[in-house]
Amino acid sequence: MPAAVAVLDGGLGTSLQDKYGVVFDASTPLWASHLLVSDRATLLACQRDFASAGIAVLLTATYQVSVEGFARTKTPDFPHGIPRAAIAPFLRTALDVASAAGSTRRTEIALSLGPYGACMIPSQEYSGKYDAAHDSEEALYHWHRDRLQLFVDADDQLADRVQYIAFETLPRLDEVRAVRRAIHALRLTSTPFWISCVFPGEAGDDALPDGSSVEQVVTAAMAPMQDGANPWGIGINCTKIVKLPGLVERLGCCMRKTVTTTSGQLPTTLVLYPDGTNGEVYNTTTQQWEKKKDQGDGADAVGERKCSRNARQCVLTLGDGRIRGKSNWLRWCVMPTHEAHFSPSSSAGVARLRMRISGGCMGSLTVQKFNESV
Repeated sequence: MPAAVAVLDGGLGTSLQDKYGVVFDASTPLWASHLLVSDRATLLACQRDFASAGIAVLLTATYQVSVEGFARTKTPDFPHGIPRAAIAPFLRTALDVASAAGSTRRTEIALSLGPYGACMIPSQEYSGKYDAAHDSEEALYHWHRDRLQLFVDADDQLADRVQYIAFETLPRLDEVRAVRRAIHALRLTSTPFWISCVFPGEAGDDALPDGSSVEQVVTAAMAPMQDGANPWGIGINCTKIVKLPGLVERLGCCMRKTVTTTSGQLPTTLVLYPDGTNGEVYNTTTQQWEKKKDQGDGADAVGERKCSRNARQCVLTLGDGRIRGKSNWLRWCVMPTHEAHFSPSSSAGVARLRMRISGGCMGSLTVQKFNESV
């Protein structure tokens, strides 16, 4: 039976900047989630772009949602910051906007949840260097459980409104275990969830920011836990696309080994959404993609060609029979890449990726919605 491929959206923040002129700075600590507070209409238009491009799964604009982020967000109604008691309506807005954006195409919705580091100032999801109060599995478990509780309290139909829960850009092994425990504690196990980690090093460096190996990541995500839920998917995000083939192959090998040695449950889905920049590096202090000092302005045309090559590389990785043969994934969930300043918006990258997949270079893979596949 052919494996199913579903296309995710990606690059919401850069799309809001590039196509809609949204500016993110120190006054918008919630990043793209700030539009839940300030401009629901623009957020809806941007997310609708992705749905119109043919995605199967749409991520909510909640990656950087946190009690801390809302407390730092000052508005005319909340000049001293938005208190916890006032957060719920904004979370319902995130669900409403995502549902409305994907309604015409029956797009599935994934609740996007970033790591604790994404809510720090400056953000630390690429380093995993957390403050002392959140530098342990127990502390991270309580933080993630508390944030999930916000959504549960905001909408008692949460399990019906989202088809997936996505824990993204996790840079630490203890945080992988912490989110499994949080899902279990709140009895959200009926909703499929995935865990996606970041491998930000250069080619040849396949470790998490905390130094953990791929083997350790797989064990933390899959090994039996009495107080932890089993993920439906495992993934890689915010990682250089040239590293995908090696990382995907190692993930598959480690997963099969872990199942054999620990009797763990094998996730059926691989989730991939790598970086696809034109050489820019994300500055966590300025919250901007910045060109290197030796990179001239003439890189844009080259970047357009590179974006096309990135889509092709992602497709070729998925179509590599050698890699697929070392895993038992039934589904592949892919994003065109997090592109820095790709015009007109990253929704164009969705169309490009779908075209590549449909072009016949995917071997036995087929484009499907997950609810229509195995």
